[in-house]
Amino acid sequence: MKIYVGNLPFKIDSDALKGLFSSYGEIEEAIVISDKFSGRSKGFGFVTFKDEASAKKAIAEMNGKKVEERDLKVNEAKPMEERPPRRDFDRKRF
Repeated sequence: MKIYVGNLPFKIDSDALKGLFSSYGEIEEAIVISDKFSGRSKGFGFVTFKDEASAKKAIAEMNGKKVEERDLKVNEAKPMEERPPRRDFDRKRF
């Protein structure tokens, strides 16, 4: 089961994210999402647990927990919604 972790401190990387959640069960993947141009963290990531019970426990205990003065937002990950392509190049710029 995959969970969303938001409001992460910007210096948290994927290894640190895995460390934050490793006590709740076996983790298949932990990834912090970064900007494709700057490489800087976007302040959120995803943790995939091997079993649903571990993920639900992590959500219950980590949602709202303060990490480096930031309250984490933790919930079940939802599939990314399809968005129409951006057409910035059509806008007139004055």
